[in-house]
Amino acid sequence: MASSALLLEGQRGGLVLDPRTKLFLLFTVAVFGLGGAGGAAVDKVLPFVLLLPYLLLLLASKWRWAAFGLAAYAGSALLMRFVSPYLSGVLAFVVLGSCAILNRFLPSILMGAYLMSTTTVSEFTAAMQRMHVSEKVIIPLSVMFRFFPTVADEAASIGCAMRMRDVRLGGKNAAKAIEYRMVPLMTCCARIGEELSAAALTRGLGGTARRTNICQIGFRPQDCLFLALCVIPWALLVADVFFVGPIGVLL
Repeated sequence: MASSALLLEGQRGGLVLDPRTKLFLLFTVAVFGLGGAGGAAVDKVLPFVLLLPYLLLLLASKWRWAAFGLAAYAGSALLMRFVSPYLSGVLAFVVLGSCAILNRFLPSILMGAYLMSTTTVSEFTAAMQRMHVSEKVIIPLSVMFRFFPTVADEAASIGCAMRMRDVRLGGKNAAKAIEYRMVPLMTCCARIGEELSAAALTRGLGGTARRTNICQIGFRPQDCLFLALCVIPWALLVADVFFVGPIGVLL
């Protein structure tokens, strides 16, 4: 693999990051964005942390995902700021709750989508082995990396077949649309899980011998940059817990 920051590998182009960097980014966004850790100590840097998934999607040429995420995030923020103060009752509760949940969940979901769409199974396995993770953890996660894209392809194929038979929500067989889509999809999910597990074991993921990997991974300058950005909220959290907080209590 070339050492440049921007390259094209297979069908993937854009900024190349080490899988370990992506995992740390996902963990950071989930802890501070979804979990709300840090409170007021990280309020000033939290918007920059939550914008990282959208920036990475743009750099990875995932224009549709980035545009959808930014539109949804901006729309929910505008609703909370300008519309929700004029609402009352159940409607206000529904709008405020939906926007708050969207703002919390969306960055983590998009960060996970970026991780899975820009990381191959070989890269992920190599990164897990570098971190000395047990094979009992690597095998299920490797299966998961291929499971969701395969299920998405199967769902798209089932949707095309149902539309050819005019089985859709807007067609004459709308009542059977859910049944005819969900039953084949659940059957495919069970079959795909078994096939991917067998494929992972066939490739030696469960063997006792040390498994080699031709995939080359490593930290580059862009990895150091994003890791430094992630360290900032963690440093503020540690400072607040061990220094600022106890001093404030004593005062």
